[in-house]
Amino acid sequence: MFGSLANYLSNVERCAEACSGQALSDFLSLRDIHVHNDKLHVAQPEKMVERYLAAPLDEVVGAHLKVIYYLAQNPTNYMEAYTQQAACCSAVVKLLQMMKDENWCLPVMYRVCLDLRYLAQACEKHGRSFTPGQILEKAADCMMACFRVCAADGRASEEETKRLGMMNLVNQLFKIYFRINKIHLCKPLIRAIDNCAFKDTFPLPEQITYKYFVGRRAMFDSNYRVAVEDLSYAFTHCPDRFGSNKRLILIYLVPVKMLLGYLPSKALLQRHDLLLFHDLAQTLKAGNVNKFDEIVRDNEKVLIRSGIYLLVEKLKFIVYRNLFKKVFAIRQTHQLDLGDFMTALQFVGVTDVSLDETHCIIANLIYEGKIKGYISYAHNKLVVSKQNPFPPLISV
Repeated sequence: MFGSLANYLSNVERCAEACSGQALSDFLSLRDIHVHNDKLHVAQPEKMVERYLAAPLDEVVGAHLKVIYYLAQNPTNYMEAYTQQAACCSAVVKLLQMMKDENWCLPVMYRVCLDLRYLAQACEKHGRSFTPGQILEKAADCMMACFRVCAADGRASEEETKRLGMMNLVNQLFKIYFRINKIHLCKPLIRAIDNCAFKDTFPLPEQITYKYFVGRRAMFDSNYRVAVEDLSYAFTHCPDRFGSNKRLILIYLVPVKMLLGYLPSKALLQRHDLLLFHDLAQTLKAGNVNKFDEIVRDNEKVLIRSGIYLLVEKLKFIVYRNLFKKVFAIRQTHQLDLGDFMTALQFVGVTDVSLDETHCIIANLIYEGKIKGYISYAHNKLVVSKQNPFPPLISV
């Protein structure tokens, strides 16, 4: 047993002496082949580890060995493994703090934090004794300890600073905060990256992930122009070989762009199996409210699961706007009878709408700037501006 464990520890020691962070991270990865070596499944490896490794690396490796021990003992009981992985992460914090002017151990931090998130997710999925999101939030707290050490490293040179590890951690934290629906916790992380001198020099994959999440956050804040800018960056720079990732980006980018008046091409949507948005775009152009409702109703579960149901519902005001613009084009007058709009709604299949409801729809369109004008209740008319009564959506 100790021969195999000794061999493992000797390899770890050599990686540390060579300052090879990537190689060391492999020996601490729960996806590496060593995890399945039963000679390493030791309940109390501390004394053996201390013979080979100095503190705090001995704590990092000792906790990792306990993780794989508990996973081997009971592959479905993730809580003990998670607890040891959290201890491993805390030891990594000590390792980062000890290395004043070095950052070669950043890959170790990435790997340990990634596995911590995976184990927290497994605990959430299989555990029954805690509130949903509780373990993931605790995992985020562990990662934040790493992040604070990296963000505070302002003395080292640009090549050796630990601040180069900030974006990787931020992306890990984003994944947790979005999963547990605490998106407001992303704000200070975004501010930290925006103020970072290295924000444009982080690895491209990290920048793509970062822009994707920042774009989604802007989308939830109804800051659609920023959302389009960030999501477009993520989509454009994401390599074509990652088709599933490009599709995921489009799920959010397309409806946001539609809200700003940009309709996607059928070829793009067909390539990424998102023809649902083509059908929605057709109803937008036609102003067909009933057909729009039918499509949303038929795809309700998909839209909710993707987190864009409310966003797509906002497109309905554009459908109303385009329908009412047709009324204006037919009547060719700036004083439009409100009954004509109710008739138009009934014509496209909204048979249960009342005049009061029609008033409300028009009032909301005026409030949102999609119609320039006012309602004259005394004369039951919509009086629209003589200059650009239906402004382009991009200017709204």
